[in-house]
Amino acid sequence: MNFIEPKLNVLTVAVLTALSFPVFAQTTELSSVQVNASADASAEGLAPEYAGGQVAKGGRVGLLGTQSNMDTPFNLTSYTSKLIQDQQAANVGEVLLNDPAVRVARGFGNFQQVYLVRGLPIFSDDMSYNGLYGLLPRQYLAAELIERVEVLRGANAFLNGAAPGGTGLGGAINVVPKRAPNYDINQATLGIQDGGEAYLAGDFARRFNDGSTGVRATIAKRDGDTNVEGESRELTLFALGADFRSDKLRISADLGYQEHNLQASQPNITIAADEAIPPTPRADRSIAQPWTFSNSEDTFGTVRVEYDFNDTVTAWLAGGIREGVEAGNFANPTVDEPNGDYDANRFANVREDSVQTAEAGLRFKFNTGAVKHTVSTSAMIYELESKNAFNFYDSFSGNIYNPQPVPEPTVVTFPGGSFNSPFVTETSKNSSFAIADSMAFLNEKLLLTLGARHQEIEAMSFNAADGSQSASYSESATTPVAGVVFKINPQYSVYANYIEGLVKGETAPQTANGQAVTNAGTVFKPFKTEQVELGVKYDGGNVGGSVSVFQSEKPSYGIDSTNTFSQIGDQTNEGLEIMAFGKASKTVTVLGGLSVLNTDVDGQDAIGAPSAQANVGLEWSPEQVQGLAFETRAIYTSSQYADAANTQEVPSWTRLDLGVRYVMPVGNDQALTLRARLDNVTDRNYWASAGGFPGSGYLTIGNPRTLTVSASLDF
Repeated sequence: MNFIEPKLNVLTVAVLTALSFPVFAQTTELSSVQVNASADASAEGLAPEYAGGQVAKGGRVGLLGTQSNMDTPFNLTSYTSKLIQDQQAANVGEVLLNDPAVRVARGFGNFQQVYLVRGLPIFSDDMSYNGLYGLLPRQYLAAELIERVEVLRGANAFLNGAAPGGTGLGGAINVVPKRAPNYDINQATLGIQDGGEAYLAGDFARRFNDGSTGVRATIAKRDGDTNVEGESRELTLFALGADFRSDKLRISADLGYQEHNLQASQPNITIAADEAIPPTPRADRSIAQPWTFSNSEDTFGTVRVEYDFNDTVTAWLAGGIREGVEAGNFANPTVDEPNGDYDANRFANVREDSVQTAEAGLRFKFNTGAVKHTVSTSAMIYELESKNAFNFYDSFSGNIYNPQPVPEPTVVTFPGGSFNSPFVTETSKNSSFAIADSMAFLNEKLLLTLGARHQEIEAMSFNAADGSQSASYSESATTPVAGVVFKINPQYSVYANYIEGLVKGETAPQTANGQAVTNAGTVFKPFKTEQVELGVKYDGGNVGGSVSVFQSEKPSYGIDSTNTFSQIGDQTNEGLEIMAFGKASKTVTVLGGLSVLNTDVDGQDAIGAPSAQANVGLEWSPEQVQGLAFETRAIYTSSQYADAANTQEVPSWTRLDLGVRYVMPVGNDQALTLRARLDNVTDRNYWASAGGFPGSGYLTIGNPRTLTVSASLDF
């Protein structure tokens, strides 16, 4: 497939203009401006790192802006670029392996990353980018583009608006782009992974005009065979971020490009309804057909402007665009015999996405007697036009334990449009208006937030074969929020919240259980979820953490006995989460926690919702050798079900990861960092996840033992 060129429109010009602003700003005399670790178009700036540097002390809380963890009535963890680089994480999914409330699954029929938070999915295209939805690459996001990964656990329709892809009921993920810090960055990294995949990256940053203007550029390339026999992948990316800050005006802009290509990667595997979950195939050998692939290319940009009218009134405006194209050739097996025999169909598709999104807001502060008010208002809009074409081909047979190549099927059994000129198959438009009052009582010991967001969701779906409209709806809903924080003392705060989730209605898939869905393409109305959460947070200066309990309720959709997609019940999630982070001693850093989840879907456990997940990460830096650090991380996931009837139980799994790094000076003001990491030390074969799309319980194979080494030179 020939990837399309990105469209040049008004917003593209705005991004390019903002990115070029630092060049012109050099000719203007400005007062010196002190910049936080990452300058951006927000008065709060980037939340500082917590002790140990693996997480931050706070993060973006949607409409409410950047807040300290101790001040917000929500459950938030912000993972830093230091953690990302030290662990040699290649993508968002690998960063989120550190979170006990999150597990990584796979999209339906493709290789899209799906993040299960509190047992509910967030599609990768429902992540926000500096607060805006829909701008990041739809299937996979490379870690080199990221300054922070912020995970807000729980419903969040008021804070962020409804996620346009129809997920996010269990949480929200916001990606913070890189900015130039107060010092110059000149960093080059070389790496290799066993199997032969090579890695090259560069990161460069400068500040100008007494610190008021910054530019940061990032490039990266990955290419080669992986340690899964028969599998290869390639990644190319470039990102440019710029910011300008004066006493009252702040501007930031980003321009990014990512191309991600996969060849013969491990497919999703469905187990037939009458079969037990079989043993996991060898993880180091791909069962995919050599002619399968998934290619994607995305170009995206954002601009954000913030202006202080005075000490009490601030306004902001942000916008962004994304142009994305995908092409894939898939063959996902359905195992129908205990010995691993399967049937599969070849499925090929192309997709083209155009996204435009914007937000405008106003925040003002005032007092009524002893009560301090911060009132925030926001208006948001999101628009998507998606084109799609697909073909189903003849079926073939194989065995997951003895994979053999077969000729690529060529007889089309179910056509779906033209690959050269696909029709529009989906349009959607989300718009909303929100207002909140954050009040501080008792000398800011008691914090109360009240607000509401009115959301309108419009969606239309079209037939891929001829472009004719097949379904549409236009609905609106108002979602309230109430949150309270009481600071017992500087170390402890307790919080509670009531908040709702809202997503667009589900769209019936084309196929399920190896057969055509009877109402394929039908779009259902939006639905809400309701969440109540209570918790306590601790900040001891060097060690912090939280304990929280929650309950949420939502309708559940899936495939019924007639292979029709519909609402099949209601789901209630109840859970306990314990988080810990920081420096346990002068030489030991800790990061991890425990998540206990109970799900109920009409008396059964939800698909792909383990009852317990635990992470323990430790880093030891011996005092005797300066610059040396050892890492270890254990990940545990309890058993889960792959079917709604709870007859197919996926076994629990535990994974051990080890790492080491050494930083040594090289010449004057230069440093060389050597890193080595061994993931899945015991080389365990395991089913990493079940499901990720409503009503489906397909399985994914966990990665085999993987050795990654790299060297970063700061010069």
